Amino acid sequence: MIQLNSNKLKQAEAKFLSRYPGGFADPEMVKIGKRHSMEKMTTMAHESFSARARKNISQYTEDMAKIVGRSSMVSMFEKPKFRDFVKRLAPGEQSFMVQAMHDLLHTDNKQAGFEALVELLKTEKLAKWSLISIIPTYYAPTTEVFVKPTTAKNVIKHFDVEDLVYKPTPSWAFYTAYRDLINQAKTKVDSSLSPSNAAFTGFLMMAMPSSDD
Repeated sequence: MIQLNSNKLKQAEAKFLSRYPGGFADPEMVKIGKRHSMEKMTTMAHESFSARARKNISQYTEDMAKIVGRSSMVSMFEKPKFRDFVKRLAPGEQSFMVQAMHDLLHTDNKQAGFEALVELLKTEKLAKWSLISIIPTYYAPTTEVFVKPTTAKNVIKHFDVEDLVYKPTPSWAFYTAYRDLINQAKTKVDSSLSPSNAAFTGFLMMAMPSSDD
């Protein structure tokens, strides 16, 4: 099983909790968390991307652009590019995109949905990890993972993760392996460090030596 170096993980836990005794419930972390509005974005995702919502194709794609635009985790450079991409989609392409996201969020055919989304975004060089993973992250924040390239690469390197190689082009194989890695690792530390998987990866980044004051 692919896993984080347990000694380094426990060291990171001790370091973080010594600084923020309440974990993400610590007053300082609550302040930081407000910048990301995780609960608000999750509510928006549930309202916008329910299984029933896909019946309104144009609204669904508009909401995809809207949630990307409002996300604190997506690059300011990627937001307008994605918005403009969605606006240019022909009706058939809109339907394809909505079906792909629906499959990724709601069916047993998640891999097909993921890969269809990647192929569509590739047509305008927008197959970025952040754009692929942000909506699943908001829809199922304690199950799915947001793949931020810098974070993913640093986690793999710092925590001595073997047999997991990051690549810029999103792949289902890496996504599921990284997701399993995060979901398994968070069970090894105090639950206050993982109100969401995005928060947990934030903890991993903040606990690294490069994050020292």
